[in-house]
Amino acid sequence: MKSFIYNKLIARHLKTIGVCLAFIPIFIKDLYSQEFRRPEIDPHSMVQNLLPIESDHLNYNEVYENLIQLYTSPLDLNSCTREALSATYLLNERQLNSFFSYREQLGKFLSIYELQAIPDFDVPTIYKILPFVTISSETNEFWKKLTNPTDHYLLIRTERLIEQKRGFTDKAPVSRNGTVQRFEGSPLQWYARYRYSKSRNFSVGFTVEKDEGEAFRWTPSQYRYGPDFISFHTQIQNRGRIKNLVLGDYQLQVGQGLIFAAGFSLGKGMETVYSLRRPTTGARPYSSVTESGFFRGISLTTALGKQLQLTTFYSGLRRSGSINMTDDLTGEKVVSTLQTDGLHRIPNELSTRANIIEQNMGAHILYQSSRGQVGGTLLYSHFSVPLQRAEALRNEHEFKGKTNLLTGIHGTYLWRNYNLFGEMARSQSGGVGAVAGLLASINKRWDATVLFRHYDKNFHSFYANAFGESSRNNNETGLYLGAKYTIHKKIKAGAYIDGYRFPWYRYLVDKKPTYGYDLLAQTTWTPTKKWAFYAIYRHEQRERNIASKLSKQKFVTSTFRHNLILNLEYTANRILSFRTRIQGSTFAYKTYKTDKGWMILQEINADFGKFSAFLRVSAFNTDSYDARQYAVERDVLYAISMPAYSERGFRNFILLRFALDSSFDIWLRFARTDMPDREKLSSYVDEIYASHRSELKLQLRYRF
Repeated sequence: MKSFIYNKLIARHLKTIGVCLAFIPIFIKDLYSQEFRRPEIDPHSMVQNLLPIESDHLNYNEVYENLIQLYTSPLDLNSCTREALSATYLLNERQLNSFFSYREQLGKFLSIYELQAIPDFDVPTIYKILPFVTISSETNEFWKKLTNPTDHYLLIRTERLIEQKRGFTDKAPVSRNGTVQRFEGSPLQWYARYRYSKSRNFSVGFTVEKDEGEAFRWTPSQYRYGPDFISFHTQIQNRGRIKNLVLGDYQLQVGQGLIFAAGFSLGKGMETVYSLRRPTTGARPYSSVTESGFFRGISLTTALGKQLQLTTFYSGLRRSGSINMTDDLTGEKVVSTLQTDGLHRIPNELSTRANIIEQNMGAHILYQSSRGQVGGTLLYSHFSVPLQRAEALRNEHEFKGKTNLLTGIHGTYLWRNYNLFGEMARSQSGGVGAVAGLLASINKRWDATVLFRHYDKNFHSFYANAFGESSRNNNETGLYLGAKYTIHKKIKAGAYIDGYRFPWYRYLVDKKPTYGYDLLAQTTWTPTKKWAFYAIYRHEQRERNIASKLSKQKFVTSTFRHNLILNLEYTANRILSFRTRIQGSTFAYKTYKTDKGWMILQEINADFGKFSAFLRVSAFNTDSYDARQYAVERDVLYAISMPAYSERGFRNFILLRFALDSSFDIWLRFARTDMPDREKLSSYVDEIYASHRSELKLQLRYRF
């Protein structure tokens, strides 16, 4: 007994010494401050570095939105779970084990500075994680927390295209039925967002948006209440047995995303290992302007015990869909396509607005222990109108009908520095989806992962976004192998190879089965705090219908794509920083001519504190759209884009930010695309009779 007490006292003294030592090398600037101030992040640069190569099925707005939520809702180091901390994708299994072992043995953290005392935590890792963590020592009285929010702001944004689109003119196109497809509203786009929240306690907010060409209408009979899109939520967390209650709009993240998928998911990109496993984080408020992929109703998570919790939910939401088909057997109208772009500007788009009722209900039960977790999921979906894809061979196994029932199980198991994870689900059709993987921190230098997935061609899951090559989790089997190696503390390398098979026909692929693979190799070098460099190479091979411009005979052949990116960043001082990026790609059908494309961009960032300016100038040239280039663009807060650049042109923009005081911020952005070889840009209602496109955006934020 005496030896036990003695060991605990020694541990406590060592912990205190570690805290003191941690102050000196890392946070010397804060020695005299009363409270640690979390460093600010540049979410645009983080997304640009994490996802430098395009992904056809990744929603960049969702990635950016979830990254902002991670920052504005920092994790409490004394209460966060392994699932929540791993959701940052900043720590490997060895570091996660070290963190929770340290907390379990020595008790609660006394200071944020203790992070350096944790084994396997180096300085770069600490700097990366600091913006997303905190230590809370406040009272547990809910009403005191309610009057002391950590995030309370109102944000208003407006933007417009300076050139006039065809849909606003007398030359608006006419549909087949003779209806003039003219925009109903003004060319002005506007957006507003309000949030009143305290991390891990409560949140109240709303988001409203009117897209360009949409009208501001108050016609409740048509389910129009001013702006075209309105989102709202109220959330309460950690109040006794009520772990999480959300009213309004929300998303769910459970297992590996076979039934519910939300949160900060990266898929395949520069991070070749950590981002493969999806954590179970449950329900979270939805505040994005993507007008699909969320629930509207109520979600309640209650604790049934220390290690067992139950989530139940209901959602009722109006969706937009094309009701232009009739079932041959019943004569009943059916929906061929659910609209996901959220645009309701012209008669054709307005005719499908809010014409389908979708209801979802279900439950999720979760058991957690220090070794892992296991959970079960159920989701029942009902549509007011039957869904049925257009007549085509590739659609033979697509969902048909009004109802769908999904059941699934998921789990993780920890053994030393190895994390085994997986999920299996079955839809009402009998189709099965399965994901299984392993994350391993082999030693301090090596991290590796392997992931297998299989999705039947008749597996139907409307809110899934599990790891895969296709935009939807069906008709695919694949194996992913990834690794990271620390060559030196300043030099790191990573690589993956992913092979996949598609058993059934696909869009633009009139053959079964077809195969493909892609591989990526990347290295980062940070010789000093001022300089950073990374290089990425990716090769992709898959099968596809031959382009009609190349051959009159229809057949399926192999395609080959190569990408190379060189990125250099230089921080001159606290004010000036620069980024230079050169990228190129090639695309070719087997035995046919290779199309080439390249892009070069230069960024300059000047931050004077209350005033900052960001400038990008870029040029691009591609032989075809298949050789198109992508680059994440910095934008105002809560906005991001990754447009495709093809043909020949220039893309330049400037972003200014003014902080008038601690409460009021103003952003102003002007962007212009010039394509001298074109007489007009875009097509149909979006057509512009000019060789250039100019955008102006203004955003205001007031923090209460």
